[in-house]
Amino acid sequence: MFELSSSPSNTPPPTSSSPSNYLCLYFSMEPKLHLFFSALCFYLVSAYGNTLRTYIVQLHPHGVTSSSFPTKFLWHLSFLDQTLSSEEDSSSRLLYSYGSAMEGFAALLTETEIELLRGLPDVVAVRPDQLLQLQTTYSYKFLGLSSTTDGAWVKSGFGRGTIIGVLDTGVWPESPSFADQGMPPVPKRWRGMCQEGQNFKATSCNRKLIGARFFIKGHHVSSVPPSENMVDEYISPRDSSGHGTHTSSTAGGVSVPMASVLGNVAGVARGMAPGAHIAVYKVCWFNGCYSSDILAAIDVAIVDGVDVLSLSLGGFPLPLFDDSIAIGSFRAVEHGISVICAAGNNGPIQSSVANIAPWIATIGASTLDRKFPAIVRMGNGEYVYGESLFPGKSLPIAEKELELVYVTGGNSGSEFCFRGSLPKEKVKGKMVVCDRGVNGRAEKGVAVKEAGGAAMILANTEINLEEDSVDAHVLPATEIGYAEAVRLKTYMDTTSHPRARIVFGGTVIGTSRAPEVAQFSARGPNLYDSTILKPDVIAPGVNIIAAWPQNLGPTGLPEDTRRVNFTVMSGTSMACPHVSGIAALIHSAHPGWTPAAIKSAIMTSADASDHRGKPIMDGSKPAAVFAIGAGHVNPNRAIDPGLIYDIKPDEYVIHLCTLGYTRSEIFTITHRNVSCSEKLKMNRGFSLNYPSISVAFKHGVKSKMITRRLTNVGNPNSVYSVQVKPPEGVKVRVKPRRLIFKHINQSLSYRIWVISRKKTQTKKISYAEGQLTWMNAHNSFHRVRSPISVTWK
Repeated sequence: MFELSSSPSNTPPPTSSSPSNYLCLYFSMEPKLHLFFSALCFYLVSAYGNTLRTYIVQLHPHGVTSSSFPTKFLWHLSFLDQTLSSEEDSSSRLLYSYGSAMEGFAALLTETEIELLRGLPDVVAVRPDQLLQLQTTYSYKFLGLSSTTDGAWVKSGFGRGTIIGVLDTGVWPESPSFADQGMPPVPKRWRGMCQEGQNFKATSCNRKLIGARFFIKGHHVSSVPPSENMVDEYISPRDSSGHGTHTSSTAGGVSVPMASVLGNVAGVARGMAPGAHIAVYKVCWFNGCYSSDILAAIDVAIVDGVDVLSLSLGGFPLPLFDDSIAIGSFRAVEHGISVICAAGNNGPIQSSVANIAPWIATIGASTLDRKFPAIVRMGNGEYVYGESLFPGKSLPIAEKELELVYVTGGNSGSEFCFRGSLPKEKVKGKMVVCDRGVNGRAEKGVAVKEAGGAAMILANTEINLEEDSVDAHVLPATEIGYAEAVRLKTYMDTTSHPRARIVFGGTVIGTSRAPEVAQFSARGPNLYDSTILKPDVIAPGVNIIAAWPQNLGPTGLPEDTRRVNFTVMSGTSMACPHVSGIAALIHSAHPGWTPAAIKSAIMTSADASDHRGKPIMDGSKPAAVFAIGAGHVNPNRAIDPGLIYDIKPDEYVIHLCTLGYTRSEIFTITHRNVSCSEKLKMNRGFSLNYPSISVAFKHGVKSKMITRRLTNVGNPNSVYSVQVKPPEGVKVRVKPRRLIFKHINQSLSYRIWVISRKKTQTKKISYAEGQLTWMNAHNSFHRVRSPISVTWK
């Protein structure tokens, strides 16, 4: 995931030194840190070496032993008192005490101590801390948002009054995207704070950025030291890597005129919900995001009073009872908070989609119809298409014809342009071809420049194919797709003195098909729950322009001395805050709606076609539901969906029972002690009221019946008729075929019979897809569409 979403430089994480050595070194650099960490350092080095590790200990929320203690904190501490030796101060091992996202705590423990702890009353589960990774001047226009038409912005007051909580790398509060001119007062219900720290004062917050906190304890006790060429980290809510500033401004940044990246893509920058308030929770540091810190932030955000939580982070899919984000977000949803998460950047691998809990909105990434042409004119007169954000159009010297060189051979990694791998005598003054992969895209340009190269062509390999994430390189450069890379290298191999020049074309809008699925966007099917289709939707996530901190150049590399207020990034990290902002718009327009209702509105209004009315593409083929879910977000239709599929928290519990989860596993996830046999007996034939429909036929099963319930949020006296496009090899029956709603908020149910006509023995596993749409008889705007996914195993 680092290549696509940790920062524009795509710098890989460091991998040296022990956590304990790092802890002491880091404290020596920051002497003002809390004494807690000094004591912790002493334990790590002198007493326990590397045997201590962070664990998250989950407790029963109504534990029988809790009544013996005046506070939850002391109750949590008592478990350590019973586990550690009598001469130790148990508070020095405690990192966090949780009470909202989960009942329990995070602490440093050895494996022996963990075994003792597991045997104590009221201990529900013990999980090791997990390391997760991070996953615009135009995108709001691409999505149809406008201040002059009666769409989502006008109907929601631009998100006025809604609070978006962003869990990420922090924020650069001085960015013009977080100015508060014209913003309404801070909502009276807000209970958060502006936490002071290194280079961050309480006055850094305002009516736009109303809260900022940082959570570092899990990171500090588990991390290796930063490498020498990394940007210094701020021990505060201040963003040192840019990722959090970028995502926060995408979700809710205010209008900034004349925004550009080194003169490119000039225009008005706006977030999806420019009238919403933003609260930032810094949980990600130079090497990633620890689940103990994430859980602590969710715990606090629930109490603070956020309406939407945006998490552009994750990893690979996990069982829900092992997934701290799933557990914490369930409690958030119970409190009426919409939780929006990135699907992950491990596409196009099947079943790579992360953040798969049904109460989470899981967002994949798509492209825009905006291009940054930087075309290579080869010495034979032929052209190779590429793209770049290097400002070469205004620099004639950047388009000078140069000798081409591609340095291969040996074990130095010169074909990837590692730093120090390029012989100066071979590349000086030349245009260097670098294969994409292994090290960061922009970092390759630094390597070429350090070796004396004059320009670079970044060539995609078979892994990246035609994916076109652009960068504001430190020297004249362009990125070309795999097919074009083959053409370029063939020219070089058949020419004694190959030459080329780059022709920079600036910004071009509207000439390409869009949206398309980003190649890196994680794919389904859902690894742990075949009845829930993931991702839920896709949103713009490729070459997104948004706010950027002033401690970094546009590439995010320490060597880049240029300074900008905006830069470009790609990843599902960028797609996620688009939907977080849209969720904020819906919340502002419909403050009484549940998170499930908001999610339903986003899913059932999504587009299955691109802006030309043709199928959304995934490379060279039409995109499948495992790539796009319900489709591409359409905020102007989501704000007024007509009908919604609502879900109560209790229904998620029944759903977990249908999946065969044990009582203890369900309790771990939901803090609810249930008897699944009783739940299923009372809810025979239960199916979760999810906006998409996913059916898995196991061997010998030929038909399934599914129930859904629609609630009218449009007009009274509305009539809807169903239209079905059945998946291939499947017959679909719906009863009734018409729904007559007399009142607003009236709910009506229907049944779907999915009947397989396929001979399952022909393949080990196969898929088919279709769709079911409820059409308003008197209003063509209200089309409530659900994708149908069918799997044979």
